[in-house]
Amino acid sequence: MRVYVPLTLPGLAAAHEAGALGPGPLDAYAVTPALREWYVSDDIEELEYAALNRAAQGSLRRIAADPEAPRRRVVVAVDVPDGAAVADPDRSLDQAALGEVRIAGPVPLSKAAAVHVDSDDAAGDVAAAADALGAADLGDDDARFTVDGAEDHDLMWFGVQEIPNLIA
Repeated sequence: MRVYVPLTLPGLAAAHEAGALGPGPLDAYAVTPALREWYVSDDIEELEYAALNRAAQGSLRRIAADPEAPRRRVVVAVDVPDGAAVADPDRSLDQAALGEVRIAGPVPLSKAAAVHVDSDDAAGDVAAAADALGAADLGDDDARFTVDGAEDHDLMWFGVQEIPNLIA
């Protein structure tokens, strides 16, 4: 099963140093039944892209919580055994939890398929979005527009072997 783990660049550096994402439990995103129902598509690539975007939102929340983190969203795509990533059935109808899964333990970085990171030119919009996130959560439409501005940037794809260059 492919899951998308939201991180920050310092989190990616720590995972690279440890050789694993973790320790567990890890919050991640995947194509869950609730995400399938919400997105209304049978195209697995579209569904995985939706899960990746949900993880990018999770990364933005991590950036907002860490004022020292560079303002670039980071998502690591990893393959875990079926059943290793579990959705909370009590939150299946909560739109904020669409695609959320939890992985009990650490995941070796060798299981990573790719790393997705914002380009340098997205940093300004990501910084503004991180600053506006709290107000957006409280219903401020202008703040929501600012947060959506970060989502206008697609994350770039990098091979796992490129992690040292990303964290340098």
